[in-house]
Amino acid sequence: MSLPCNGDESRVYGKMVYSLGQREVRRQLFTAQTGIPNQLGKLTNRPTLRWIFQCFQGIHLLVHQGIKQVVNLTEERQLTLNFLTLSCQKYYILSG
Repeated sequence: MSLPCNGDESRVYGKMVYSLGQREVRRQLFTAQTGIPNQLGKLTNRPTLRWIFQCFQGIHLLVHQGIKQVVNLTEERQLTLNFLTLSCQKYYILSG
């Protein structure tokens, strides 16, 4: 059983998750010796997680006649997905 957290604890946990996610993306980019485009279009291997989230804002799930389709998942966004965790990749790429 977990105890409910107050507002301060929630913010601490949120920052911790954000920091871990950002560190993982940067580690993946460093390992691959590559980067993703930043706000100026230049490659960076140290993007902020906020920037990555902004890049994914235009992606939508369209359901038409029971068929699901992800729209606006560009090649650049697909490339960025390769550096996110498998659970993030599954969120954006429909399988089966």
